[in-house]
Amino acid sequence: MLGIEKKAARYTWTAALILLLVSCVYLIREAIIVFAVALLLTYLLYPLFAVLNRILPGRSRAPALALVYLILFGIVALMVITVGSQVAEEATSLAARAPELLNRFQNQTDKVPVPPVAKSFQDQVLDQARAQLTEHSGQLVSLVPQYSLKLLSESRYLFLAIVVPIISFFMLKDGGLIREELIDLFSTGQNRELVEDVVSDIHLLLLQYMRALFALCLAVFGSFALAFGLMRVPDAMLLATIAFPLEFVPLVGPMAAAVIIMVVVVVSGYAHPLWVLAFLAIYRLFQDYVLSPNLMAAGMELHPLMVIFGVFAGGELGGVAGVFLSVPVLAMARIVIRRIRKERRAEPRHVAVT
Repeated sequence: MLGIEKKAARYTWTAALILLLVSCVYLIREAIIVFAVALLLTYLLYPLFAVLNRILPGRSRAPALALVYLILFGIVALMVITVGSQVAEEATSLAARAPELLNRFQNQTDKVPVPPVAKSFQDQVLDQARAQLTEHSGQLVSLVPQYSLKLLSESRYLFLAIVVPIISFFMLKDGGLIREELIDLFSTGQNRELVEDVVSDIHLLLLQYMRALFALCLAVFGSFALAFGLMRVPDAMLLATIAFPLEFVPLVGPMAAAVIIMVVVVVSGYAHPLWVLAFLAIYRLFQDYVLSPNLMAAGMELHPLMVIFGVFAGGELGGVAGVFLSVPVLAMARIVIRRIRKERRAEPRHVAVT
């Protein structure tokens, strides 16, 4: 009527709706990240919940849910009491020894030939750092527990620490119902079957991913604590505890853990830092090429370029949480695309009869 074709108008409206949807997702990205983290926590707890739900009598899921959270909080409390006390002692000792370690590190660097310009800059940085540490070392030691409590008392982090387990609780309780409601949005037919297949694949993928990721983190903690203890590395438990949560963050986390460990090892004056470096390199090769491929699901096999892109994109959108969620989001997108392509290939082709 106005010279606009219906097909072109339909494509224009579709593009506009997609842009509007993307804009809305970007605006509420923080809420989406919170629910995504809660979803991954749900899949971490789901295997235990499923076992307890089968064992406990009755149709109600409440006893299994209550027992799952009691076990979770019990394990966390036990880890804090046993490992946390030693980690706190090592962190306090490291903070108290910081000025001495910095002096020792400067004495070691003085023996290495350095250009005059770089030497002057290095001396200025070390002198300033030593002065600050010497002046405030006592305050730093006393402020470690204070700032830890302050961090926990921040309204945002306290809110997330409370809300994420609550959301996970309801996801465990009503996960099956939510899944059925999602599938019921689609009418019977090919689209409904496609959605059922995609939801089933994503369910299995997230189960496998969280189980494998948690196993990898435990392997890092145990291996680092054992190896550093045998090599008599200073603050071995502290370094292993630092590496444990960083393993949850793809690509960036393990690199950051390795850098932190080597800095502490070198500055502390450990006699054999190359042993630690060799162990980190060998363990990373073992985990990336032996342990991780055997634990991760086949759907998690992403090209390194995609992982790097996802890490940077996730960091821009959601910070550390975005980096943490980047790999499972990419894997889920890959599952959806593969399923759609499979359905299109399976569609019968109509041959025109002349």
